[in-house]
Amino acid sequence: MKKFRFGLDSVLDYRQQVLDGLQGEYAKALERVRQQEARKEAVELQYAQVNQEFRERAAEGISIADAMSYETGLRVLERDIAREAKRLQELQQAAEVKRRQVMQAHVDTRILERLKEKKLQDYQKDVQKSEEQFIDELVSATRHMESG
Repeated sequence: MKKFRFGLDSVLDYRQQVLDGLQGEYAKALERVRQQEARKEAVELQYAQVNQEFRERAAEGISIADAMSYETGLRVLERDIAREAKRLQELQQAAEVKRRQVMQAHVDTRILERLKEKKLQDYQKDVQKSEEQFIDELVSATRHMESG
């Protein structure tokens, strides 16, 4: 019998390339999420530090102008935190979309891999039957020659 050949190997190869590409894109999306989380945390830390400094200075007594300056600075940082949080949410959503694409590509690839495995098993069964038939014919021919 001829060597096993899976007719959809080129499709399987393509699906694997798509999966590999999507996995790379997903990894990059996760890295962007991590970087954005760090940016947001940095602004939150800055806010906490300015707020603590403001409270300490206010306890010691500061001018109204200085207090308003701190308040303005804190409001700016609050807007920065909100902006960074919104950007983080957008990046998380984009990463989730990539994750779903990776999962679907994995399913598509796995379906073809299972089909290939089944076709290989069927091929191997056919080879085994062919070999058994050949052996039976050989034994039958040998018996026929011995008896004849």
